[in-house]
Amino acid sequence: MAEQKRYSGSSSSSASSWFAHFRSSAIRSKPLVSSSLDTTVHTSSGEVLVRRLGLFDLILLGIGASIGAGIFVVTGTVARDAGPAVTVSFILAGASCVLNALCYAELASRFPAVVGGAYLYSYTAFNELTAFLVFGQLMLDYHIGAASIARSLANYFVNILELFPLFKNHIPSWIGHGGKEFFGGTLSINILAPILLAVLTIILCLGVRESSALNSIMTTTKIIIVLLVIVVGSFKVDVSNWSPFAPNGFKAVMTGATVVFFAYVGFDAVANSAEESKKPQRDLPIGILGSLLACAILYVAVCLVITGMVPYKFLGEDAPLSEAFASKGLKWVTILISIGAVAGLTTTLLVGLYVQSRLYFGLGRDGLLPSIFAKVHPTRHTPIHSQVWVGVVAGILGGLFNVHVLSHILSVGSLTGYSVVSACVVSLRWKDKASSLVSSRWISNWQEGVMCLVAVACSGFVAGLCYRFDALIWLLVPIITGILGAVALYYRQAYMEASGFSCPGVPIVPVACIFFNIFLFAQLHYEAWIRFVILSIVSVGIYAFYGQYHADPVSSKEKIIYHRAPTEEG
Repeated sequence: MAEQKRYSGSSSSSASSWFAHFRSSAIRSKPLVSSSLDTTVHTSSGEVLVRRLGLFDLILLGIGASIGAGIFVVTGTVARDAGPAVTVSFILAGASCVLNALCYAELASRFPAVVGGAYLYSYTAFNELTAFLVFGQLMLDYHIGAASIARSLANYFVNILELFPLFKNHIPSWIGHGGKEFFGGTLSINILAPILLAVLTIILCLGVRESSALNSIMTTTKIIIVLLVIVVGSFKVDVSNWSPFAPNGFKAVMTGATVVFFAYVGFDAVANSAEESKKPQRDLPIGILGSLLACAILYVAVCLVITGMVPYKFLGEDAPLSEAFASKGLKWVTILISIGAVAGLTTTLLVGLYVQSRLYFGLGRDGLLPSIFAKVHPTRHTPIHSQVWVGVVAGILGGLFNVHVLSHILSVGSLTGYSVVSACVVSLRWKDKASSLVSSRWISNWQEGVMCLVAVACSGFVAGLCYRFDALIWLLVPIITGILGAVALYYRQAYMEASGFSCPGVPIVPVACIFFNIFLFAQLHYEAWIRFVILSIVSVGIYAFYGQYHADPVSSKEKIIYHRAPTEEG
């Protein structure tokens, strides 16, 4: 009996010590390093990324990530409901993304030398577990998104080949047209998608200069085609088609804004190129905001053209822009649109694979993932193991499964990342975080601030549910709650000035971003909510059994020596 008691006591002690270790690990954060001292990263193990990206490269990187084939499809499909007022939908969504971009720009300026994006920011502003959860949500979006885009790219590629009589109706479905299905659609074989992924992965492994050159060429091609479509289409515009401007009212315009918001997603890719930018503190904010502004202008111009060419009621569902030009006898433009779609999907896929590898690289260097992900090729200066890994994962998903059916659970990672980044701006601006944590009050200023941020997020979700289910009479309650949270953050916290680029209107602008992002989260399919919960539980499990024992943000900081970036390449 005594021995049984000793065993019970030791097992209880072991469990309590495990939970104590888990708690202490989960709440630790990465030390904040002054941005005035670090613009180039060198580690004691020699794992170095090389700075080769200029301002123009960063802008094209953001445009390449944001504008895919969607500019030729989404603009028309949303216009079927919103009418010509789809331009207002894009303007509203663009304005919301600008607010998010301002938050990203401040943090990109504040952490100009370190890769990681939203993961890094949340690691520094909040804690290790939050950072790992953000990484998990982002990475599932990236993996499924890359596989889905690869399948779409394969389909467009085959469509272009079939313009030639030699290939017309001679390419089987298992090569690139959707895929050959087995076991009732559980498996869907597509050979071309993994081949295209392998080619892009090899280019990314060769070096950032080579991949940036391909992105610049393809993005420039895409922009030229979009501009040509706008110019040619403008001569076919009938202004009477713009009346009535908003036939289905303002709610249709707002619903359209929630849909087209995701057409802007991608500008955050610029923040993940921090360690490869030549002048990060200056160029990253300009690259983020510049690429977003360019995308907004192109989207609005395409909307005006397509709704002016054809009455919104007659726009097609699958290829509205192509059908609009075909109806005007301009079939040669439809060929250009297909080429533009291939260029757009190529750059979106290329940048997506690039960002994934840099995130894996950051976690490998911090110890939250195996250190092999942090290995950098000695001559190519790319995280080759991370790059190959993300290419293999996307290749398996894209080659064997019809991942298009999972599209309704995507965008969770983007909205989560954007919301956390906005919260990071507020948290990192608070004065004396360390001293506030040991406040003699029952709750510290920092904890009170975090509670207000959570309250704003919850208000946004409830407001989104009210809007979604037409319970508009209750919509005022969460809006007022969110406003009270913003007022508390404004008056009960003291804020510092940012050292580099400064997001205006802190904390109001970041709080507005959090509210609207979570509002959009509530508009997603309910399976996306389930995915968020399940993936969060899985991420906590992975962190509990691996991450907490291997991560060490302090020693990670000590292993990294920062130097100012050279003004020009040697």
